[in-house]
Amino acid sequence: MASLFETCKSMDQLKQIHSHTIKTGLTSNPVLQNRLISSCCTCEWGDMKYARQMFDTMSEPSVFIWNTMIKGYSRIDFPENGVSMYLEMLSRNFRPDRYTFPFLLKGFTRDIALERGKELHCHVVKYGFDSNVFVQNSLVHMYSSCGWIDMARGVFDLSQTSDVVTWNVMMSGYNRIKKFIESIKLFDEMERKGLLPTSVTLVLVLSACSKLKDLDYGKRVHKYVKERRVEPSLMLENALIDMYATCGKMNLALEIFRNMKTRDVISWTPIVAGFTNVGEVDLARKYFDQMPERDYVSWTAMIDGYLRVNRFKEALALFREMQTSNIKPDEFTMVSVLTACAHLGALELGEWIKTYIDKNKIKNDVYVGNALIDMYFKCGSVEKAQRIFKEMPRIDKFTWTAMILGLAINGQGEEALDMFSKMLKASIAPDDITYIGVLCACTHTGMVDMGRKFFINMTSKHGIEPNVAHYGCMVDLLGRAGHLKKAHEFIKNMPMKPNSIVWSALLGACRVHKDVEMAEMVAKQILELEPENGAVYVLLCNIYAACKRWENLRKLRQLMVDRGIKKTPGCSLIEMSGIVHEFVAGDQSHPQSKEIYSKLDEMTRDLKFSGYSPDTSEISLDVGEEDKETALNRHSEKLAIAFALFSSEPGVTIRIVKNLRMCVDCHRVAKLVSKVYNREVIVRDKTRFHHFRHGSCSCKDYW
Repeated sequence: MASLFETCKSMDQLKQIHSHTIKTGLTSNPVLQNRLISSCCTCEWGDMKYARQMFDTMSEPSVFIWNTMIKGYSRIDFPENGVSMYLEMLSRNFRPDRYTFPFLLKGFTRDIALERGKELHCHVVKYGFDSNVFVQNSLVHMYSSCGWIDMARGVFDLSQTSDVVTWNVMMSGYNRIKKFIESIKLFDEMERKGLLPTSVTLVLVLSACSKLKDLDYGKRVHKYVKERRVEPSLMLENALIDMYATCGKMNLALEIFRNMKTRDVISWTPIVAGFTNVGEVDLARKYFDQMPERDYVSWTAMIDGYLRVNRFKEALALFREMQTSNIKPDEFTMVSVLTACAHLGALELGEWIKTYIDKNKIKNDVYVGNALIDMYFKCGSVEKAQRIFKEMPRIDKFTWTAMILGLAINGQGEEALDMFSKMLKASIAPDDITYIGVLCACTHTGMVDMGRKFFINMTSKHGIEPNVAHYGCMVDLLGRAGHLKKAHEFIKNMPMKPNSIVWSALLGACRVHKDVEMAEMVAKQILELEPENGAVYVLLCNIYAACKRWENLRKLRQLMVDRGIKKTPGCSLIEMSGIVHEFVAGDQSHPQSKEIYSKLDEMTRDLKFSGYSPDTSEISLDVGEEDKETALNRHSEKLAIAFALFSSEPGVTIRIVKNLRMCVDCHRVAKLVSKVYNREVIVRDKTRFHHFRHGSCSCKDYW
């Protein structure tokens, strides 16, 4: 019989053994009963329902069998059944032993720990097992897993144990709730007591160092391995690589990596992630492509790397490659991919991602919800973002902030402020980012007095000290409304040195209100901070052109040539059938360029018939009017609109992402296109969204 149990590999074989014991009259043999139930409870292929059926036939099960059943329920993550078994054990007058509580507590989830943990701790004390090291470890693990770290520490301090496992469990608890400094302090205490750490201890401390980016402490831990006080293991070497890579010391990470006798996927992933963190994305890709095997963590690390350097199309291409490799993504991958969709304005792909999440039952937590809201807003789909918000079972501060910012940049300032009011009523404290959204809402709708009020309330009501970004919002608010002198005074009274973004907000206002003198002064301030800032030269050129200051314009253009300053080319992205197309001004590289320019000529004729005349006021070229019109006609967003008109069905919304601010003429064209072709046109430019419908724009020309 013993040999049969040793070769047993499945429930079918176990049932045959059980049948044999019944046939041979050995079914009541306690040793065989123990072996049968133990196999069901402890083997991977074991069946707890069958174990329970056998258990119920026993008249006097031993404590060993009770413990085995409890252990079995912990193994299959059914702690409620384990608790029921324990209570039944007590009701039948069986006394627990030193194995009962470790088996029982090991399988506790957070919910069952919160519900039953303290009660069972009382039982531990009652039955005299509170000084048993295995029980103490189980209690520390149980309390830390449900967030009661002070209770865990209380048990730990009372134990006064020299068992390293207990110290490891306590450190693991601190790491789990992100109290990494406490984990390091515990390691210091361990050293003072003269306890020799294990490789598990060092992995836990290195994990804390990695999260804190504490390179010096990490090197101190590494000394244990160098001095052979702790033998290196694969897990420990991986932790060292991760620590050095996270701290940006790729040379040290690579030194360990290259000297490893064996490597796994966890060895490679921090190398890939480390190079992406320091901006060496192509080098990260080189190591990624060399990996013998890749899991969803390594794929996500590489996708995140492309996001960090704004290579969003490559991030999406890599995600498609991940799918063809049959690697199932997790919620973190989904957040990364949705972020790429948001930046590219790729709504169709973003919608597909949402369907993919629902269909594959990927964890749709608050982070995924926030990413979906951000994606919909950045694609100009306000209604769908609002629907996601309403459907989310749990929302956090970042959800509210995403809603406020999203509504603000989409020109729905009043709705954004209403959302802020609801946030405060829900007792959610705003932070500095939330207030950027609030001030943007005021800026894009011209609510100057309201903006001033919120700027004051930010400190007086919520104790948030304004940073340079908030001052920039206020300068933008005052400047757009025509209060240029007040905006300038606001800058002069800032408690910190204004940066180029703050000055640029005022320069943009000078363009709108054609104040050449102030524009020249502001441009000088920006160029002192950033001598190579080409956008400043271009904007000042536009101001000179709009004010017909041709001599100033010629001198400035010559200065740009002398200094080698180049204008950033206008670039527009548009998604069609899940593919993102990119256009630059005057672009003829697109495979369908011939059709695009033909449609563009047809579109221009249609618009002129409806009253369109090109606005060349911002064209800073000393050429004839006809050449100016040609230059205007080749702007990237016009090419994208022409492409969309013949590539999509009538009535389909046209969505464009522009890297620069829309010019006056493109804004006028988009308005007329929405009217003449009965199309909604949504353009996200450098500063905001423009929703064009029936010949008007959501910005009400306040931009």
